[in-house]
Amino acid sequence: MFNFPAYVTVWGRVGRVSFVALSLTVLLFLVLPILVVMPLSFNSQPYFTYPLPGLSLRWYQEFFGSSDWMLALKNTMITGVVSTVIATLLGVTASLGLTSSRIRGKQLITAILISPMIVPLIITAVGVYFAFSPLGLTGSLVGLILSHAALGAPFVVVTVTATLAGFNETLSRAGRSLGASPLRVFLQVKLPIIAPGVVSGALFAFATSFDEIVVALFLTGPDQRTIPRQMWAGIREQLSPTILAVACLLVVISTLLLLTLEALRRRTERLRGSSHVA
Repeated sequence: MFNFPAYVTVWGRVGRVSFVALSLTVLLFLVLPILVVMPLSFNSQPYFTYPLPGLSLRWYQEFFGSSDWMLALKNTMITGVVSTVIATLLGVTASLGLTSSRIRGKQLITAILISPMIVPLIITAVGVYFAFSPLGLTGSLVGLILSHAALGAPFVVVTVTATLAGFNETLSRAGRSLGASPLRVFLQVKLPIIAPGVVSGALFAFATSFDEIVVALFLTGPDQRTIPRQMWAGIREQLSPTILAVACLLVVISTLLLLTLEALRRRTERLRGSSHVA
């Protein structure tokens, strides 16, 4: 008469509680190193020890007051924003082509497009270095932007293609039947619906560029250092709590990106449901 969940029995409840406890334990194991490191960025002394002798924001002040760190932040933001725009344009265009019924060999094309996600970064970095070196693109932000765009485009392709898979093409046909051009149909009908997928892919591309270091080590010089490369140099030359302050800021930015992606995912599900109803 009633459909009770499987865990209403004693053993079912025990299994459910054990699963939740195990999941929380694994989550704590993964997050604990971050939770341990973050308080050290507020240490008043340049020591990595507990208990903290005092609390201070001096390392955050040193980060925002350092010309080297500010230059690295500027290079990181320029590279991240420009490469994200390029990756988004390329990824959306490729996704539209992959969802077309007239395209043959979609699996092969998809494999080639997402290959930067699979190939180890060290191999990509070496290949990009030898490809860009004759063109004079090494030691410049232009080469780093192009390489980061290539690394970020596969994320846009994956997210936008997944979003287009649930798009109701009847809406596009209705727009064309009313006399709208294909470009207008895309901008006013399709793009607003797949916008969450486009933004999600763009955020993934930006996060990839913001955190990438291997390619940056090959293509950038002292004047083109990014935040990850500056952190790497700081670890090698002189270990300072300023690096921990930067790491905390990166964790905060990553958390905000994840929350944004989750909000976009939920909005995509709602739009997909309304699109099917229409």
